[in-house]
Amino acid sequence: QVQLVESGGGLVQAGGSLRLSCAASGRTFSSYDMGWFRQAPGKERVFVAAISWSGSATYYADSVKGRFTISRDNAKSTVYLQMNSLKPEDTAVYYCGAPKGAYGSVYSVGYDYWGQGTQVTVSS
Repeated sequence: QVQLVESGGGLVQAGGSLRLSCAASGRTFSSYDMGWFRQAPGKERVFVAAISWSGSATYYADSVKGRFTISRDNAKSTVYLQMNSLKPEDTAVYYCGAPKGAYGSVYSVGYDYWGQGTQVTVSS
């Protein structure tokens, strides 16, 4: 079992920045990949970014490439999502996910554990 707790969401103006955190517990954090997804009202949960267990490989959705950065601190069992140059279309609830095995995915079905989500609202 893995427990995930996101934090860092809020209201920001377009062009601003936020850093999301996701603290994990219940399993050796450095043994599995992690992912960030987001879900806007009335829409499905979509991939934002993922990072390998070691942090050596990262993956991004085209919509956030160059603006968002995923990172992890295995000593703190925490994964981060630095979001810069935010746009109104980035408004959503952001979720971190962890797989039951070692490997993550760009698809939400590849993750078995989810946090409660943190709201990000970008005003124009």
